[in-house]
Amino acid sequence: MSSLENIEAFVGAVEHGGFTRAARSLGLTPSAVSRRIARLEEELGVALFQRTTRALRLTDDGRAFHGRCRRILGELEEARRSMSRARTRPMGLLRVDAPQVLGQQLLVPALPTFFKRYPDIQLELTLRDYLVDPVVEGLDVMLRIGTPRDSALLSRRLGTTRMVACAAPGYLRRRGTPRDPEELARHDCLGFLRESRPVSWRLRTGTYEVKGPLSVNQGAALRDAAVAGLGICWVFDFMVSAELASGALVEVLEAYACDERPIHALYLENRHLLPKVRVFLDFAAALLRKGP
Repeated sequence: MSSLENIEAFVGAVEHGGFTRAARSLGLTPSAVSRRIARLEEELGVALFQRTTRALRLTDDGRAFHGRCRRILGELEEARRSMSRARTRPMGLLRVDAPQVLGQQLLVPALPTFFKRYPDIQLELTLRDYLVDPVVEGLDVMLRIGTPRDSALLSRRLGTTRMVACAAPGYLRRRGTPRDPEELARHDCLGFLRESRPVSWRLRTGTYEVKGPLSVNQGAALRDAAVAGLGICWVFDFMVSAELASGALVEVLEAYACDERPIHALYLENRHLLPKVRVFLDFAAALLRKGP
């Protein structure tokens, strides 16, 4: 295959009307340009120029080859400029993996603001609740709730979350407000289904098996059921921050809530240096600070 340097010498000679001017633009000697073009002609098996003592003219093959080479070099230069822009401003495809609840309840509602701020980024967001190999999946960032276990990945702590128990004011008026976890046994507790089984509630004083009229495998449905007055739900605080602020839900058993859990971004080494990754991490961190 012809080397790029030989092609650049050929295109330069055509564009500048001779070896001497092409050599000056490329920082070479005229003889070096002549040798490169000769090697190119040898590799192609055709003459690109008709050489006389007075003029240098393209052959038919040379004219056709020049048109293609000019397009190739133009595309290459545009690719170089594009890569340069990608290193200085946020742009391009960004692949992010996040837990379903974090993506559905926090990230997706905020995406209009993100895209308005960074219109040159295209986001591929995968929502799943298990860790994957970022190299195999071609990911830029993975968001995870809890302490990172994979030491091969770099991490950035974006914020924290905690599990909260809450219910609608109407439900609490009807059934009373539990003052300690033991009282949950006489309440309607809304269960979150994982692998077809309700998840136990882990509070500061221990783990509690709860029961109630409804169990569901989707966090938003659990929150909405609590707002409708069906019972007490146990969910991440960012899922119900708006409802707690408006009074649609009231937190209960706050003194028994477990400690906050960290939310981390995981990524391969140096990936955070890319502007598109850096602005996404900053945006997610700000989102976690202020809530949905």
